[in-house]
Amino acid sequence: MLDRIEICPRVCGGKPVIAGTRIPVTVVLEQLATGESWESILGGYPELCIEDIRASLDYAKALIDHTDIVSAAAP
Repeated sequence: MLDRIEICPRVCGGKPVIAGTRIPVTVVLEQLATGESWESILGGYPELCIEDIRASLDYAKALIDHTDIVSAAAP
């Protein structure tokens, strides 16, 4: 995943992007969330490959795995 996702302050405001592109990981995730097929995403972004979509999902999973969720106490 690390070779497919990059974060650079000069690219897209430091948002994680697909390496070598200006396509934010969030764009890929949003399209998947709205039901777009992998084929449709690849057709819309010919510079992407299947491994880039997998890396986007892996990146999101890694962020969730390393996030502590604290439940707010009920008043």
